Formats: sequence, structure tokens, C-alpha cells
Amino acid sequence: MPAPQLKLETEQKNSETTIRATGRITLETAPALENALRDLMQEAKHIVLDLTNVDYVDSAGLGALVSVYMHAKRTKSGLKIANPKQRIWDLFNRSGLALVFEGRAFDAMWDAWSEAGKTGGSVS
Repeated sequence: MPAPQLKLETEQKNSETTIRATGRITLETAPALENALRDLMQEAKHIVLDLTNVDYVDSAGLGALVSVYMHAKRTKSGLKIANPKQRIWDLFNRSGLALVFEGRAFDAMWDAWSEAGKTGGSVS
């Protein structure tokens, strides 16, 4: 049996929980990462996902990160993505997600979606 492609280690320090990911975030591993983060959000409100030892993220991995980020916003949890390798940060930039993960673009987009939902309108 092959070794798992993604290892997750959790560390609690004061009010912040850090998840250190090691390996690859892919179609095979993204669901486990997403489930682990969502479960943590039930009890921890400040989570750091440390990508120092993540070598690869595919489109399913990007989708899982966006999904978890949106879930964090809905549950009023803080999720910070930390220390991505340059090639992963380049992927975030090329896909337009760097600003989302930095919080700036996502906050504006989330506010627009939230307002549209309250008024029954749509966001274009």
C-alpha cells in the first residue's frame, strides 16, 4: 500500500490552531484536508494552514481550499494560509486566488454575496 500523499499535524497554541500539511493536496487528498479543517472550525476560531511542506496543489486542491475558506467565513472562523512555496503561490496568483487567500478580494466578494442574499438580488 502506498504511503499517504498528505500528512496533517495539528498544534494548539493559545487561541490559535495550526495545521501543518506535508505532501500533496490533490483529488485524492483534498477531501481529508477539507474535512479536517471543517471539523476544527467547530471548536477553533483561529486556524492557520501551514503549507511549508506542501509540494503540489492540483485543481481539486484549489477547490477544497476555496470551499474551506468560504466555510470559515460562514462560521466566522479565521483561516490563514501560511508559507506556501513559491510555485504554489504562483498558482494562487495565476488562478486569481492569491487575493482571496490574502483576504482582501474575498472580503469584498463575500460582502457582496451576503448583501445579495439578504435583498434577494444577484451579484454579477
